[in-house]
Amino acid sequence: MASKTKYPLMKLAEDYARAVVAGKIVACRWIVLLCQKHLDDLKQQADDGYPYLFDPAKGEKVAKFLQLLPHTKGKWAGKRELIKLEPWQLFSVCVPFGWLRKKDGTRRYRTLLVFVPRKNGKSIIGGGLGVYMFTADSEFGAEVYSGATTEKQAWEVFRPAKQMIERTPELREHFGVEVNASNMVRLSDGSRFEPVIGKPGDGSSPSCAIVDEYHEHQDSTLFDTMETGMGAREQPVMLVITTAGSNIGGPCHQLVRDSERMLEGVIERPDLWPALFTIDPGDEWTSEEALRKANPNFGISISQDFLLARQRDAMQSATKQATFRTKHLNEWVGAKNAWLNMLRWKEAPARKSLAELDGRPCFIGLDLASKIDIAGNVLLFPPVEGDPLWHVHGRYYLPEARVIEELDSNTARYREFDALGLLTLTDGEVIEFEVIKEDLREFAGRFDVQAVAYDPWQATQLAQEMELEGLPMVEVRQTVQNISEPMKEVEALVLQRKLAHGDCPVLTWMVSNVVAKLDVKDNIYPNKERPENKIDGVVGLIMALSRAIAGADSAPSLSEHITKNGIRTL
Repeated sequence: MASKTKYPLMKLAEDYARAVVAGKIVACRWIVLLCQKHLDDLKQQADDGYPYLFDPAKGEKVAKFLQLLPHTKGKWAGKRELIKLEPWQLFSVCVPFGWLRKKDGTRRYRTLLVFVPRKNGKSIIGGGLGVYMFTADSEFGAEVYSGATTEKQAWEVFRPAKQMIERTPELREHFGVEVNASNMVRLSDGSRFEPVIGKPGDGSSPSCAIVDEYHEHQDSTLFDTMETGMGAREQPVMLVITTAGSNIGGPCHQLVRDSERMLEGVIERPDLWPALFTIDPGDEWTSEEALRKANPNFGISISQDFLLARQRDAMQSATKQATFRTKHLNEWVGAKNAWLNMLRWKEAPARKSLAELDGRPCFIGLDLASKIDIAGNVLLFPPVEGDPLWHVHGRYYLPEARVIEELDSNTARYREFDALGLLTLTDGEVIEFEVIKEDLREFAGRFDVQAVAYDPWQATQLAQEMELEGLPMVEVRQTVQNISEPMKEVEALVLQRKLAHGDCPVLTWMVSNVVAKLDVKDNIYPNKERPENKIDGVVGLIMALSRAIAGADSAPSLSEHITKNGIRTL
């Protein structure tokens, strides 16, 4: 642990962690878990079998260096003041540099994620750490890149870093830094710091890569290229600084989700240090406490009056609410043209397990649009007496080759789903339909299957075979006329919080990929912005609900429940 006199900045960081865990500082669940993890790890480091140790001198060095740099924005820059790190910054940014591997003394944490709303001092973190890694990290021939998808974004980190060095002649002279128009170099060892748009060129070997506003990236190409190029470095650092965004199907959201699951102990990511500043489910977004929880620099770099004014605007205008909650509370709100309100989707009621649903009426939607990619088999259980909810379960199928081989940008996601037991992998390059037929036989034996909706595309032979076995197969062609009405009803159930989907990661991802536009006749149809944005499970759900609606007229008790729960019959 940090000595108060010898390592005062690390002591402040540890005091912050203890205050958060004790509830003395308001913070979201993820920050509480990260603080608790650090404190628990401090206790474990004395064990011989524990592979890491904390050296407060390493974290103190980074903190002291950053506080020798000048502000580049705001009133502090005008007064030529030096940076003063807040306790949350000391904990989020400097503490991870103190954690080392016992076996070789190199850094434990190689990916640092600072997930924080706008105006909370990101330029200090990105620019300051970039300067440290460029000059003071003792890395011969250091290569530091500020990477982004556009030149403007790449300069958002590089510009303040350049200004910090330009305004600190002692630092420039001590390390022999030459400041050029579009990069900085150290002639003594060839170290360089420069912005990069897209990905670094061949032969690049980043010792530090800074990815700003990762939520704007459509895929992980830049991140992956930087990470791959770090292979020759002993202890590289990938620094991601970002707010939330609108692309739940993108790589940033996946990194945040990995971070959450790591903090919950679901997956192992010992090299990832995620500081996730946001609000918790159930928090009242219109409260001042929500602002304080999500914005650690509340009243410091971002004024209380400014945030309260933006909050009032959002409360008075539905069109401003999504932007406010994304940029100032760090909530994900779904795709830019998303069909569903993902915040409402996340507020779904608890789902019954399949065991609890044994014997219940069930409608099945089967989407087998492709034999070489993911397919969905979605079960929808309508309300019964004593249970007003619609319960959704799905099984998803994928050829094993899609997980083993690097066939597309979803490979990593598929591997994650497979590790969670959410995919059924079939041998070979295409989906083995016999596996799906076995599941349908299982469902027929367990539930009161009313109908199995299928699109004749790719599924005609399977449907004929299952019909011979007694399953009620119903053809539902995926036309606007067949899909529009049940699609609207799915949305209504979500808004009424009557669709119990269990927050299944596969279905949630697919829902976030759906975009829809009204035509002149007020019809909607599920679409996706890119081929890799899969929506098969959603289509299966819509098809299943279409049969539930159609079957309501011939099933009085079911019709009663559908009408009672806000679903119109056709």
